[in-house]
Amino acid sequence: MTSFVLKIIAVISMFLDHLGDCIYGGFNSFNYIGRLAFPIFAFQISEGYLHTKDLKKYFLRLFAFALISQIPFMLFTSILDSSFHLNIFFTLLLGLLAILIYDKVKNKIIGILSFFLLCIIAELIHVDYGYFGILIIFIFYIFKDHLIFMNLAYVGAVILKYTPALITTKFYYPNLLLCLATMAPIILLNFYRGKQGKKVKYFLYIFYPVHLLVLYFLHLWTTV
Repeated sequence: MTSFVLKIIAVISMFLDHLGDCIYGGFNSFNYIGRLAFPIFAFQISEGYLHTKDLKKYFLRLFAFALISQIPFMLFTSILDSSFHLNIFFTLLLGLLAILIYDKVKNKIIGILSFFLLCIIAELIHVDYGYFGILIIFIFYIFKDHLIFMNLAYVGAVILKYTPALITTKFYYPNLLLCLATMAPIILLNFYRGKQGKKVKYFLYIFYPVHLLVLYFLHLWTTV
């Protein structure tokens, strides 16, 4: 499986996830499908770090689209609630920074402490997916050459994420299904063989804010 195929799967699942939010204005069955998207994007950040020819441009591109996407993201999330969050590009940006610091510092303890600090920052500034987003990006990089450990660490991170909700709701089945659905992307990632496939770099960057705006206005139109 190529990087291109993984990205298309992620885009389709993200769109269906957000389409469900647009239609129902709250939790719905499309959200299970949507759990495929972010882990694949997180994995692509790790791959992007390893293969980019210009890391500075990579950072600037993520930051630029984080700024561009924030208003569309806020408009779209207003369908669901009024709380403030930063969009997924900020999450990916912090994850990339965690990888960079860990990779460049000689003392890996400092690198790990920096990772924990960025997880705390992610929670404080309310980026989408919070600490979990930074954690799995870091896992995909740290265990990039150890597939079994990557699988185990990823599943462990998902369990960590959903344990509070599962305990407080007495393992209410929608939360259990969400947990299992979030584990599912690791199966797809096991079929990745390091091939890029077709290049769709800017399509993915542009698709994110555009589809959020389209779905937001669709929601307004259908609720008039």
